[in-house]
Amino acid sequence: MRATARLVARADRHGHTVLAELRGESPLLLRQVPAPGGGVTVYVVGGAAGPLAGDDLRLDVEVGSGAVVRVHTVAASIALPGRPGAVSRMLVRATVADRATLHWLPEQLVAAAGCAHVADARVDVAAGGTLHWRDELICGRHGEHPGNVEINTWVDLDGRPLLRQSLVVGPNAAGWAGPAVLAGAPATGSLLIVDPARPEEPPAVSGTRARLPLAGGPATLWSAIAPDAHTLREYLEPDTALDTIAASGGGRERGVVRVG
Repeated sequence: MRATARLVARADRHGHTVLAELRGESPLLLRQVPAPGGGVTVYVVGGAAGPLAGDDLRLDVEVGSGAVVRVHTVAASIALPGRPGAVSRMLVRATVADRATLHWLPEQLVAAAGCAHVADARVDVAAGGTLHWRDELICGRHGEHPGNVEINTWVDLDGRPLLRQSLVVGPNAAGWAGPAVLAGAPATGSLLIVDPARPEEPPAVSGTRARLPLAGGPATLWSAIAPDAHTLREYLEPDTALDTIAASGGGRERGVVRVG
């Protein structure tokens, strides 16, 4: 199955966000819901099971200057096996203009046994733009080993590389469950915040979660592994979790990790 979807947001003369374009194809159906504060909230509704091996999906998001957009999904996405030898692909392309804000906050991607899936994200943020970008992966459904999943996230800020991150799990990825990667944890994820108005935060590590300021911009990356999806989500809520590390004395400050 091939499907594309597109979301284009603009700010009107009153400073309210309006959708200049909102269209999709099953299984990428886009639905706007009421949102306070002048922004817009859009949900990606899965119109079919999957992604199934062989699917080729693409979502384009464009947030114009002054616009505020939140994108969610109504449920987790489950990458499923399909015809032998086939790979499912999901590409998200996003641009965030100066003074624009994009919150990309989907539910988890679940790597079901036997799947073969590649998820690519390419994000361009202009100087003065704000981005919250969350990725979460659950390695297999309850009681099963995961299939093969590759997640690649590329973010540029003001035309320069900010983040280049890749994760590969599954039977074709040697050592993915070892101590250098997930250490046997079934859930992993990250939250990138690019925000020129957010105070600079020092690096911190506590258990299996870390806060890493990024070189090249007003940006911080939260990364975590966890025993389940619920705990992972708690770890990736910076205002209620990692921001308390330094204050509680529960973390070890380390040197800034340079990414990109």
